[in-house]
Amino acid sequence: MTVLRPEFIPIPRWQDIIDILVVAWVIYRIGLIIRGTRAVQIVFGLALLGAAYVGSQLLGLFTLNWLLNNFLGSLIIILVVIFQVDIRRALTRVGTRPFLSFHGSMTPAAEELTQAVTWLSAHRIGGLIVLEREVGLTDFIEAGRTVDARISAELLETIFMPGSPLHDGAVILKGDQVVAAACVLPLSANPNIAKTLGTRHRAAIGVTEDTDALAIVVSEEDGTISLARGGALTRHLEPGGLRQRLESLAS
Repeated sequence: MTVLRPEFIPIPRWQDIIDILVVAWVIYRIGLIIRGTRAVQIVFGLALLGAAYVGSQLLGLFTLNWLLNNFLGSLIIILVVIFQVDIRRALTRVGTRPFLSFHGSMTPAAEELTQAVTWLSAHRIGGLIVLEREVGLTDFIEAGRTVDARISAELLETIFMPGSPLHDGAVILKGDQVVAAACVLPLSANPNIAKTLGTRHRAAIGVTEDTDALAIVVSEEDGTISLARGGALTRHLEPGGLRQRLESLAS
């Protein structure tokens, strides 16, 4: 028996399928970017306003409909203002490669980093080390103190020693060079971050939310080693596990 297709239903083209898949992928990526941020609550708020707009039309609430119509008429500008941080974060990730900016093998740099972090952890000395990748960290570097020295465990340990004029802030590495210290980083505004995490951990998460950098954190309370990447924090790493992760990200 032949099934008749209603004339008002068009035959889908292969371009339509690709179009739907691309739009679905974009929506999915946007969801990943705003997941766990305050932007989620804003999206829900905008959805409620949209539902109120439709409801005001159906129920004949002309004054409310006029107000919402004028508000939603400037929606594009409103979205740009509200989501400027998330838009900047998304654009900085476009075209970036998923590996470190170390050219060639980073074995020497990883070894020196591991030694320094191990020493800081054993002595319960807090530390925050940021590894620049594809997205430049010039704004943070210029706000800190220029070091411009080849990486070594002894140098990193000295910088974070209590009483050192450079210990308060982040150290930024570019390749196998320590380019700056005492750098101030943006704190994450993610409401889902554990309240027990301090400023160093929030700064590590914050800089990896806005850029593709990696951030290594050593807690001064218990010597815990953590690695932040893409706004996510992995805690309680062993020195060997940290070195292995650095090597795998560089390969």
